Amino acid sequence: MPQNLWNSEAYQGLPDLDGLVYRSNLLGRDRAVVNIYGGNTSAKLKLTDHVGRTVDVLAVKASGSDIFDIKEKGFALLKLDEIMPLFQREAMSDEAMTEYLNRTAFELGRPRQSIETLLHAFVPFKHVDHTHPDAVISLACTPGGEASARALYGKRMAWVPYIKPGFTLSKWIGQQVIDNPGIECVVMGKHGLVTWADDPQSCYNNTIRLIQEAEDYIAAKKQGKKVFGDLKVAALAADERRAVMAEVLPFIRGAVNTRASNILSYDDSDAVLDMVGGSKTAEVSQIGAACPDHLVHVKRQPLFVDWTPAEGVEALKAKLPQAIQAYQQRYVEYFERCKEAGDELGNPAPRVILLPGLGMVNTGKDALNADVSRQLYHRAIQVIGGSEALGGFASLTEKEAYDIEYWPLELYKLKLAPPARELAGKVVLITGAASGIGRSTAYRLASDGAHVVVADINEAGGQETADEINRSFGFKRAIFVRMDVTREDAVIESFRQAVLAYGGVDIVVNNAGIAGGATIEDTTLDMWNKNIAILATGYFLVAREGFKVLRQQGVGGSMVFVCSKNSIAPGKGAAAYSAAKAAELHLARSLAEEGGASGIRVNSVLPDAVIRGSSIWDGQWKEARAKQYGVEVDNLNDYYRQRNTLKVEILPEDIAEAISFLAGPRAAKTTGGVITVDGGVPVAYVR
Repeated sequence: MPQNLWNSEAYQGLPDLDGLVYRSNLLGRDRAVVNIYGGNTSAKLKLTDHVGRTVDVLAVKASGSDIFDIKEKGFALLKLDEIMPLFQREAMSDEAMTEYLNRTAFELGRPRQSIETLLHAFVPFKHVDHTHPDAVISLACTPGGEASARALYGKRMAWVPYIKPGFTLSKWIGQQVIDNPGIECVVMGKHGLVTWADDPQSCYNNTIRLIQEAEDYIAAKKQGKKVFGDLKVAALAADERRAVMAEVLPFIRGAVNTRASNILSYDDSDAVLDMVGGSKTAEVSQIGAACPDHLVHVKRQPLFVDWTPAEGVEALKAKLPQAIQAYQQRYVEYFERCKEAGDELGNPAPRVILLPGLGMVNTGKDALNADVSRQLYHRAIQVIGGSEALGGFASLTEKEAYDIEYWPLELYKLKLAPPARELAGKVVLITGAASGIGRSTAYRLASDGAHVVVADINEAGGQETADEINRSFGFKRAIFVRMDVTREDAVIESFRQAVLAYGGVDIVVNNAGIAGGATIEDTTLDMWNKNIAILATGYFLVAREGFKVLRQQGVGGSMVFVCSKNSIAPGKGAAAYSAAKAAELHLARSLAEEGGASGIRVNSVLPDAVIRGSSIWDGQWKEARAKQYGVEVDNLNDYYRQRNTLKVEILPEDIAEAISFLAGPRAAKTTGGVITVDGGVPVAYVR
C-alpha cells in the first residue's frame, strides 16, 4: 500500500530543483510505485541563465539515475522553448531526437536526458510523474488491458497502447492530455502511469491516490484466488533450503560463467517461495516480460527448473547445468529470430532462475546488478500475480522484448561504462584479512574488481575491512566471515557463507598466520603444535575447501599461498615457524599438480619482514627478533632493510601487488610458481 509521505514543513522553502528532488525521492521510497532505476519526474521552471536572462527550463530525471536517491545534479536541464516545436513533427527517430535534445541543454555538464524526456515536455502541466506501479502495470498487462484499466478509472484516464518509448509515445501522451482536459492520468499499455499537476504536492498526491485505487481494486479481485495456482511444491524449511543452496550454487555459477563471470544472489523470501511453488508457475513465468523496465535486468523469461525436493539434491545438481545450457540455446534461437543487421549476441545466460521449494537465484556482472535483477523480479511477481487475478497475464511480445533488450539507446548506456577491471565478477576469499598483508590484499583485489570475502578470527578488524571496501567500491563488494583456520568446521562454514553470499569462489588467498619462535631447546610442544595448526593444517583446510568449490564450479580458479622467506631459507631461532612455512610451500606445489587438469593454479609469494600494519609483529615476536639479531626493537625495521640487496622496507602493499599478479589473468599460464618479495635476501634466492 503506497503511503502519502508528503511533509509540507520539510518541503517548505526548498529551491525549485531541490523541491523536485524531494518529490522524486518520496516516490522512489516504494518500489511498488517506481522500479529501481525506473520512472522519471520533471518540473517546468524559470531559471536565470549565464547572462541574467529568465529562461523556461524543463528539469527532467536523467538517464541511468534512480529517483530513490537522485540528487539535484541528476536532472537534465533543457530549454523548453527549443523543445516544444518538436510537437508539430509527425515522426522522429531516436537518434535524431537525442541529438536534437543534446543541443537544447540549458546548463553544460549535466547527465544525458532520458528517452522519455519529450513525454514530460509535451504534457502541458508544470509537474509530471511517470511511474511504473505494480498495480497499474497489472491492469495494463491483461489481455484486454484498456478494458481492465477503464473498469477502474473510467473516463478519468486516457489509454495509449504499447509502443517502444521515444518520440511517438511522447506525442501520443501529450496529445491525449490536450484532447481530454478532464482526465487525471494516462495509462500506458504494458508500461506504466503518467500523472500531472501545476504544483508539486498535487502532482505527488495524484500519483499516490491513483496507484492506491489500483492496489485496492486488485486486492479485492485477488480475494480467495491462488494467482499462481494450487501449491504444488512446498518450501523446504529455512535451514534445509540454505543447506541445499550451499551445495548447488557453485554448479549454477559454473554453468552461467561460460561467457562472463557472474555474481549470484539468492532469495528465499515468502513472496518468491509462494510463486515458485505454484502449479501454474512453470507456465505463466514463461509468458514473457511485463514491461520494458523489468526486461532490461531480468531478460524476457526466467529459467524455471522442473525439480522437486523429493528428487534429491544430486538430481538437482545434474539438472542445473543441462537446464542452463538449454536456456542459453533457446536464447540464441530467440536472438536469431529477432536480430537486425549489425546486432551482436549478448550474454545468453539466465538472469533469473526459479527453483521450486528453494527460491530464486539472480545473476549479474557484480553484486549490485544481481540485486537489481532480484528486486525487479519481485516487481514482476507482483505484476504477474495482479494480472492473473484480473483474468490473465499478457506480456511484451517476443519482438517487443527484443527491441528493448537490443535497443541502441540501452546498449549506448553500456558503452559509457568504464572497461571491466581485471578481476570483475570474481570472488576472492582471503584468510587473515583483518590486518597487514591480508588487509592490503583485500583492498588491492577489490580495486581490481573482485568481490572479497574477508576471513579472519579478528571480528572487529575484519568487519572494519569489509565495511571500508564497501564504502570505497560499492554494494556488497565485501563481506566478513569469522574463520578460525585451525577448526575444520569453521573453515567449512566460512566457505558455505561465501557461496551463499556470491554463488562461489574463484580465488583463495591462504594468508592467515602467526609469528613466534625460540631456540630448539626452548621450543615447547605447544609452540610447535600452534605453528603447525595455523600455518600448515590451516592452509591445508582452507585449500581443501577451496578446491571443492572450484571443482564444483568447473571453470578453473586460482590459489595464492602467502608463505615466507623462511619457507626456503633457514630460520635461526624459529624452527617451528620455518618448518610450518616450508610445509605450506610444498603443499602449494603439490596442489599445483593436483589442480592443473581442472584449470586450478596454485602459486606462492614469499615475503620477508613485513612489519608495518601487521598484527603478528605486535609484542613478543618483534622483541624476540630484535634480541635474536642484537638490535633495539625500534631499529628492527632498519635492520631488515639494510640486510636485503635493495635496501628497502617491505610493505603489505608490496605483497598485495604480487598476489594481484598471481591471482589474475596476467599469470594465467603460471602454476607451482614462487615470487619472492623480500628486497633480495641471497640465502632465499629461489634455486
